Amino acid sequence: MLINKVSDQIKRSKYISRDLSWLRFNYRVLDQARDTNKSFFDRLKFMAITSSNLDEFFMIRVGSLYNYLDYGKERTDYSGLRELPFRKKLLDYAHRFVNDQYLTFNNELKPIFEKHGCDILKVSELTEIEQKKVDSFFKNTIYPLLTPMVFDNYHGFPLLMNQLLTFGVVTRTTEELKAQDRVTFVQIPQNLARFYEINRKDRIVFVPIEDIIRWKIKKLFRNVEIVAVNLFRITRNGDFTLEESDDLEADFIQEIKSKLRTRKKGRVVRLEVERNPSQFMMKILKDRWTIDNANVFTINSLIDLRGLWQIINHRHFKDKGFKQPSAVQPLSLPSDGVDMFEYLKEHDVLLHHPYNSMEPVVSLLERAAEDPSVLGIKQTIYRLADQSRVTAALLKAAENGKHVSVLFEVKARFDEERNLREGERLEKAGCFVIYGISKYKTHTKMLMIIRKEGEKVTRYIHIGSGNYNEQTARLYTDVSLLTTNEVYAHDVSEFFNVITGHSRPNEYKCLMTSPKGMRHQLIELIRNEARNAKKGLKSGIVIKINSLEDKEVIDEFYKASKAGVPIKLIVRGICCLRPGREELSENITVKSIVGEYLEHSRLYYFHNNGDPKVYSGSADIMVRSFDRRIEALFLITNEELKKEVINILYYNVQDNQNSYIMREDGTYVKRRVGANEEVIDIHKLFFYKACEVQEIELV
Repeated sequence: MLINKVSDQIKRSKYISRDLSWLRFNYRVLDQARDTNKSFFDRLKFMAITSSNLDEFFMIRVGSLYNYLDYGKERTDYSGLRELPFRKKLLDYAHRFVNDQYLTFNNELKPIFEKHGCDILKVSELTEIEQKKVDSFFKNTIYPLLTPMVFDNYHGFPLLMNQLLTFGVVTRTTEELKAQDRVTFVQIPQNLARFYEINRKDRIVFVPIEDIIRWKIKKLFRNVEIVAVNLFRITRNGDFTLEESDDLEADFIQEIKSKLRTRKKGRVVRLEVERNPSQFMMKILKDRWTIDNANVFTINSLIDLRGLWQIINHRHFKDKGFKQPSAVQPLSLPSDGVDMFEYLKEHDVLLHHPYNSMEPVVSLLERAAEDPSVLGIKQTIYRLADQSRVTAALLKAAENGKHVSVLFEVKARFDEERNLREGERLEKAGCFVIYGISKYKTHTKMLMIIRKEGEKVTRYIHIGSGNYNEQTARLYTDVSLLTTNEVYAHDVSEFFNVITGHSRPNEYKCLMTSPKGMRHQLIELIRNEARNAKKGLKSGIVIKINSLEDKEVIDEFYKASKAGVPIKLIVRGICCLRPGREELSENITVKSIVGEYLEHSRLYYFHNNGDPKVYSGSADIMVRSFDRRIEALFLITNEELKKEVINILYYNVQDNQNSYIMREDGTYVKRRVGANEEVIDIHKLFFYKACEVQEIELV
């Protein structure tokens, strides 16, 4: 009866639960691992991605829910459910996902490992010679790194690290004729490779490190009876909110570092454990961490599928997966050899990554660092690549005496430590570095190069939807603009003054920013389409984003739909809007594109009675984007570039190879190609249509 009541409540709500929507997104990623048209190693890749996605989901979203549960705070989900019934619904759904995840791995992928030149085997399945090699590896490498940590009346409960494989070993001793059980924990060091590799003539064998340790576990417990050996892994709450002090003497950087240490001790929100674990151990773990069966996930295979990356990235298989085509020349940049400083004085350049390379941006920054005419560089940084050329260029610019201002966002989730480290390097080189702005997270992506040219100064602007990360620019779809247009230059200069100083400009001509006014401006654009529809004028909205969650904007979409505005939404991940509901959203369609590239670009199109307004930038339609982040969307004013973006949106709408159509109940179905329909795969098409622009009517 209670289950039916909860289901009815979810169905009645005009909003989809954010967290349940996220789990449905991970199902779309899992669907890539099931796709037999993909190579075996690409399917493994998507399987590994589902695992890392789920880790983050538990650390952040389930962790956030426990912040309410543990501290007695009230929370009502978009579905209308309060904390406890929602916890049950969410964890039930997570259990269902994990079950489907491992059914795919065990039944569809494991049986074809050998066929593709590899295998995952236990020590017992190795030859005698191979076992001797493994034995030597254990003695020389593994054994010295293992540290048994006993928990009993004389030893406190050890701090077990987040997301590390751990053995819980139950042992028994007889003291004064009374048998006593105790548990000892052995964590597998994170700097050990997940698999020991053995080369056979016909294939490469990967032996799980945990199986080797289990094989030799008695070496750690001499002359003691081992009752049970159980492998498990915990996930801790990784969600914390920085409450920065208004006290100017407070050391913000030290607070960040303190929070990072706290994350390692966060409450346990998930326990993954192999089948048939010791009940003695399980009672201790559940009591210690205040969890119940809903938090416990029994795994009947390889715990932590992220370990598959070792196989995917193995040198022997590096050419077996997806082969990315070479980037094509941007339509607005005819050749690589042009002098960008000269070219940008007369032309704006639109880049569509990964189909266009990020090289023009990085090369421009590197040249600016060496150019004696460049006076200064200002940049916001959210995520960087390893061995970042961006950081190297900024360091070189500072060494050459240029003014360099960098806003490093140290609250970029899971990149905090790297950004702190890179920021400190830049500070030592003489750069002016700011680590975040008050209570806001700086998510916008902007670069300004100030160059003296004769009697005047020219500002070279780059603004986009993606991070300054050369590695992810080859995997994420993003849009960015290079320009010297004075209107953009003025707006971006003003915006930098806001985020690095104490300035509040009245308005921008080409920028829409948050936390000041972005939600209101987007709502006004939606309302304008509704007004046009009511007047009998042509109207329409097409938006491509990562996530749609803000209730105020969703309500405006519903009103516009009722007014007759056709609305096409392309939302990769979370979508809390219900499309196609009678008398609410009949004119709204939602699709999600999930495939070889991660759809990261944000594009906003408003028909505006035949004079379209088109924006791009860093912001999704989320509460955090409007209220808790510094974001920017930029209006595309160049008519040719506007046509190019409209083409990008058109093909996203038409894609029938990577698209999933959202139903009214929040479920998704894979888009299928019709009998007489042209196959459109945007992850291929843009590599050869990137330099073609047609006159297209989007709505």
